[in-house]
Amino acid sequence: MSLRKLGTWAVVSSTIVLGLSLPVWAAERPGAITGYVRNVAGTPQMGAIVQILGAADRTFTVFTDGAGYYAATGLLPGFYTLRVTAPSFLPALREKVGLQPGDSVRVNVTLSTLLGAMQLGPIRPVPDDDDWKWTLRSVANRPILRVFDDPILPVPLEKEKQSHEFRGSLAFFAGSAAAGYGTGSDMSTGFTLERSIFSEGHLGFSGNVAYGDGVPAGVLRTSFSHRLADGSEPSMALTVRRFAASDPNLHNAALQAIALSANDNLSVGDILELKFGSELQTIQFLGHVSAFRPYGTADLHLSPDTILEYNYATSRPDLRSEKGFDSAPDDLSESNPRVSLVGFAPKVERAHHQELSVSHRVGKNTVQVAAFIDRVGDPALTGTGITTAAGGFLLPDISSGTFSYTGPSLGTDGLRVVLQRKFSDDLTATLDYAFGGVLDLSKPDVALQEAQQYLNTQRRHAIAAKFSGIVPRTHTRWIASYRWVNGTAVTPVDMFNSSPGQSDPFLNVFLRQPIPMMGGHLEALIDLRNLLAQGYIPVLGQDGQTVYLVQSARSVRGGVAFTF
Repeated sequence: MSLRKLGTWAVVSSTIVLGLSLPVWAAERPGAITGYVRNVAGTPQMGAIVQILGAADRTFTVFTDGAGYYAATGLLPGFYTLRVTAPSFLPALREKVGLQPGDSVRVNVTLSTLLGAMQLGPIRPVPDDDDWKWTLRSVANRPILRVFDDPILPVPLEKEKQSHEFRGSLAFFAGSAAAGYGTGSDMSTGFTLERSIFSEGHLGFSGNVAYGDGVPAGVLRTSFSHRLADGSEPSMALTVRRFAASDPNLHNAALQAIALSANDNLSVGDILELKFGSELQTIQFLGHVSAFRPYGTADLHLSPDTILEYNYATSRPDLRSEKGFDSAPDDLSESNPRVSLVGFAPKVERAHHQELSVSHRVGKNTVQVAAFIDRVGDPALTGTGITTAAGGFLLPDISSGTFSYTGPSLGTDGLRVVLQRKFSDDLTATLDYAFGGVLDLSKPDVALQEAQQYLNTQRRHAIAAKFSGIVPRTHTRWIASYRWVNGTAVTPVDMFNSSPGQSDPFLNVFLRQPIPMMGGHLEALIDLRNLLAQGYIPVLGQDGQTVYLVQSARSVRGGVAFTF
């Protein structure tokens, strides 16, 4: 064979071998499926379980970090099914997610409650399998509301425009939250109405009306959000509040407040997430007071399992979603503004909170380390006992027997360490340690009107243990926590804590029990706070009787919520 023919044969042979080996080599190149898991308000869901179901019954399980980010790496090319579960949400299912050799596919999942569940894709026959039954019977899980960057199941624009689903809820509560002025009456009715409009828009209207002794109180809120093509979702909300004073010394005046809020979010690739907004409050109560409250967070993804976050806030966090209140009506006790009284003039709590935290996930364990700086002016503190507004330094709440009073400014820095372990879909345990400053009474047995001058900042340690889960047979959602402090205090350690380790002071129990019924969804709710009545600091009241200064007053509340 000539050298020329030999060379030609070698080239042809090499080409054939290379052509046969490339598909094999390419097929062995692993890919990845990543994304973010958030709720309908855009809040990252930490600790959500993301199951990647592949061919031949291969299952990969990963967990979201503090920014709601998950990453499943080392996946072979093919089609996968994603199932996302998280406490207090319906399960989410995403099918036929195609993965090419060496590619990274982004699948962002927005979870919703049963109230907010809506279908994005074409209508399919309901499969008779356990996943569907699990979706129906699960009170505490949410299905996909929106998924981004998925070209496999596009939704025609005409069908999106026809999606104008109407949802709502109605609830009745008995028992006051016992958190001072502005917590409402012993009885209240709440409602929520939601409707999707303009394809990617969402309109909501909610409120809570309290009744019973004294002047009625209420909160009404309307909001609108719209998802843009870049994935951001700007929103605006208008909130109107009215709280009763019901005290002859205040001429039965009532606080009336209007708040206009706006927020947005921005993602820079897969590395940086920004969330920012502000609220403008105007308050009419024995005078006129205005407040401007900006806030924002920046999440830097150092790796798929590590998040560096900066958080700035000017008001205490709303922790309703932590107890599953996201599908229950608004509660007066969770509302701002926090108001107290000095010389018959209203004082609005002014706060500045800055926090830098690092969260890292290792398997089913998540660790967060945070450092914070707090500056709180005119803090609205809580006491319990029968009092009046005589003297102009107390705001009583006659329904719960608690009152609000103004404390001295609190300036502190501190640190927090949170350990969370997800044992299963039905059980999660969290351990929280915090060290920082609190306001404490330095002199015992003082008169109530003199207490403020004896309140000063002290350093305290706080340890909290929290367990949450779902009872498999009864589907009861429960949260039990205990928070211990090494000394007396009238403010919590790390009062701006919004991490998974957050819990109210001392012993607390929360239960949500589904009650099956035709044509809707009914739940019974029980909320027990500071069940053992710990942390009470006695002082001498205005009439010579003993009253108490507290971090958290004992309260027992219950009710039913119906969603439709």
